[in-house]
Amino acid sequence: MQTVLITGCSSGFGLDIARYFLERNWNVIATMRTPQSDLLPASDHLRILPLDVTSDQSVLKALSDAGPIDLLVNNAGIGFLNALEGTPIDTARDMFETNTLGTMRVTQAVLPQFRARQAGMIINVTSSVTLKPLPLLAAYTASKAAVNAFTECLALELEPFNIKVRIVLPGAAPGTNFGKTAMARMQEQGGFPQAYAGFAQAIIAQMQQSDAPRTQSADVAQAVWRAATDPDCPMRLAAGADAVALMD
Repeated sequence: MQTVLITGCSSGFGLDIARYFLERNWNVIATMRTPQSDLLPASDHLRILPLDVTSDQSVLKALSDAGPIDLLVNNAGIGFLNALEGTPIDTARDMFETNTLGTMRVTQAVLPQFRARQAGMIINVTSSVTLKPLPLLAAYTASKAAVNAFTECLALELEPFNIKVRIVLPGAAPGTNFGKTAMARMQEQGGFPQAYAGFAQAIIAQMQQSDAPRTQSADVAQAVWRAATDPDCPMRLAAGADAVALMD
């Protein structure tokens, strides 16, 4: 039986990915900053561990407690919505620390065991916003585009060790807390700069009123499953109808 370790399982994509793999009889190590045992069904195949991807010590402790794994899914991430002029550099730094460096940190920590076994897989969950520029998401998009870029380089580095690397790019998912949290973080920091307020409100209204197909968490879980189990899966895999349209 294979074992997957997933970061960012307290809600959204990570939680559904963990459920999906549990239902298919994998051993699942679901990690989150503050473990909550009631989020997932009780199972002999489930372990919930604390993991803060921004902390070297936390990452090393979680991987030590987890033991050998076959698959790492880097899903943990944070978002922010604002014009670049209204994005504090500290906020941008926090996104890069979690979304980009956090993914690098966990990946670095797992590589020695994969390399020693000459086997293993890493799936990095990024975003379809890296496929098409959108306003108000410059800093977030940059943090995710950086993951795409280093993942493609990583795949070349790890090929001699039989370690597989994939990227899953979800589309917009209004059913998760991600967008609400990004909006709340923006409001806490003073909202949109006055010069951008009308433009930003029009963009948000357009996003909210769009009847175009959107991504569901289940789409992302299925895409991660395919990336993990289909040997013919492309390196970059869109998740959700809107993301698939951007890949075409």
